[in-house]
Amino acid sequence: MSKVTPPVAEKVPFELEKHGDVRVDNYYWLNNREDQKVIDYLNAENAYYEEMTAHTKAFQEDLFQEMKSRIKEDDESVPYFKNGYYYITRFEKGKDYPIYSRKKGSLDAPEEILFDCNEMAEGHSYFNLGGLNVSPDNNLVAFGVDYVSRRQYTIQVKNLKTGEIYPEKITNTTGGSSWANDNKTLFYTRNNEVTLRSDKIYKHKLGESPESDQLVYEEKDDTYNTFVYKEKSQKYLLIGSSSTVSDEYRYLDANNPDGEFKILQKRERGLEYGVSYYDGKFYIVTNKDNATNFKLVTCPENKTSKENWTDLIPHREDVLLEGIDIFKNYLVISERSGGLSKLRIRSWDTSTDYYLPFDSETYTAYTTSNVEFDTDVVRFGYQSMTTPASVMDFNMTTQEKTLLKEQEVPGGTFDKNNYVEERIWATAEDGTKIPMSVVYRKGMEKNGKNPVLQYAYGSYGYTIDPYFSTTRLSLLDRGFIFVLAHIRGGQYMGRQWYEDGKMLKKMNTFTDFVDCSKHLIAEKYTSAEHLYAQGGSAGGLLMGVVINIAPELYNGVVSQVPFVDVVTTMLDDSIPLTTGEYDEWGNPNDKEYYDYMLSYSPYDNVKAQAYPNMLVTTGLHDSQVQYWEPAKWVAKLRDMKTDDNLLFMDTNMDAGHGGASGRFESLKETAKVYSFLLDLEGKIKK
Repeated sequence: MSKVTPPVAEKVPFELEKHGDVRVDNYYWLNNREDQKVIDYLNAENAYYEEMTAHTKAFQEDLFQEMKSRIKEDDESVPYFKNGYYYITRFEKGKDYPIYSRKKGSLDAPEEILFDCNEMAEGHSYFNLGGLNVSPDNNLVAFGVDYVSRRQYTIQVKNLKTGEIYPEKITNTTGGSSWANDNKTLFYTRNNEVTLRSDKIYKHKLGESPESDQLVYEEKDDTYNTFVYKEKSQKYLLIGSSSTVSDEYRYLDANNPDGEFKILQKRERGLEYGVSYYDGKFYIVTNKDNATNFKLVTCPENKTSKENWTDLIPHREDVLLEGIDIFKNYLVISERSGGLSKLRIRSWDTSTDYYLPFDSETYTAYTTSNVEFDTDVVRFGYQSMTTPASVMDFNMTTQEKTLLKEQEVPGGTFDKNNYVEERIWATAEDGTKIPMSVVYRKGMEKNGKNPVLQYAYGSYGYTIDPYFSTTRLSLLDRGFIFVLAHIRGGQYMGRQWYEDGKMLKKMNTFTDFVDCSKHLIAEKYTSAEHLYAQGGSAGGLLMGVVINIAPELYNGVVSQVPFVDVVTTMLDDSIPLTTGEYDEWGNPNDKEYYDYMLSYSPYDNVKAQAYPNMLVTTGLHDSQVQYWEPAKWVAKLRDMKTDDNLLFMDTNMDAGHGGASGRFESLKETAKVYSFLLDLEGKIKK
């Protein structure tokens, strides 16, 4: 490997003062994507990364082709039936983007193409179509398009009879929308142009200029986001407002789009709830009355405030109620207990009440496209770390299960019996047992010499369940063990698991990850010379803290779109997400939270010590975590670290938070990550 000099970012001291505390940020100047000097620095980092990894380029291409060969190129989704049509998403060989189509009444009917995203994406380095929403009479479809990856969508309407796309363009939206039952009134959400917070609901009349659209609702509390949708029975339009710790809904008869939305239950700090409707009643999943793991209540549609709520499924200390699906004859309840997802089937007359049987040690099961109401069939998905994703129909009356599709792994080399999955438990420093889902090839010996990739997220109550990955096989087949650490801050073990990993308990998230690493080393799955860690976004923050507090445990770390400049970002309420995050991280305008954040903020805690080999990735147009956070962090690490280990930053100059668009382009980014890890393991020929 040639020794190339890494770029050195200029130091321009900038003082940041809060609560009498002065922080000096030498790289604050990187916070300006319009400055050519900033672009030059990012390009210099990219050039350094490219030159230092030039010897892996051929391997990256081989890896890309290998991973691509495991994707069924001419694939299609399981059709779902809605309002007289079967809807299908399919891919064609050699093409990056989906084709959306439908068939009227029967799968034998002629195909009607709604959108060919391959044609729509031509000439664009990034493309995403979202929010497809067909009108009740089946003649129109609203859709949103994003060409930049800042999650700013332009909504348009297509006439499905004539193929015409109407000229009016509604800009600056979330992409989603909801039709009233008159087939001409469209409700949608606008984003704040500066913060990108979704803060306004508008009403658009077909054929009229978007400039004349009527503001229906404005969310003025900047810790809330707002959204609009039509519930499954199609009777009501609902406007929701949500913060981290409370919700508020308004409802309107979808037959009366010019009527006034009524509040279902006004917001109260700490009161969370979500709404469904069936046969004259609202069904509400809520944490009312200290129901930490949530419960299900009902109320009449004309008496909706909380004093009218009646328990249907009471709160349980050991079972998290995650959601419900309503059918004419059955209620399907998604639950989680002991970390595992469960699907419970219950008839409205309560004569039937049972769980779908699953027998694996670690898996994930979830309801999918259940848009039909008058059916006894629930559709669900199932997968594990060794079992490809499958879609099944389950008849709730006969209890017959029908496999509709199992994810195909082309190439003929994959056999799930060649792999082992297990769930193991580490002990955290406070005595809490932390679960991990593990997968590896059969024959693995616990000799401390196996390379391990440990992955986690651990924020926002977001649970990453054990999932199957065709790309991951490229690591497993080269001797890697993959570990998914279910640390606090997620919701794997119930709602309290989340509560114990946020705000002033956030350090639990980071120390849990470290304790999982120590367990893997102690049990001889691996050693510090062969242990690697990976996380993205808030998981990138996790990586940043971990390498500050326990750098000696890891040979390499991959930190993707990392949220690492916590204090500065959380003090800047013009940045997307900031104000809505106060109940996740705390508000640093309060000194207690400022001090706590400062104690772990990765950028503020970089110090003169040895750090693991590192690959940091970001996107210039990222709206969730601005590119300057990782850029500043890498610049400071270069200046402070005392080792000769690798430190790379790879900035996608065309994309945002989610990386490249297109199903194959994203594989190239995965190939970069895997080649970084495999090179450190000496598995790439120089």
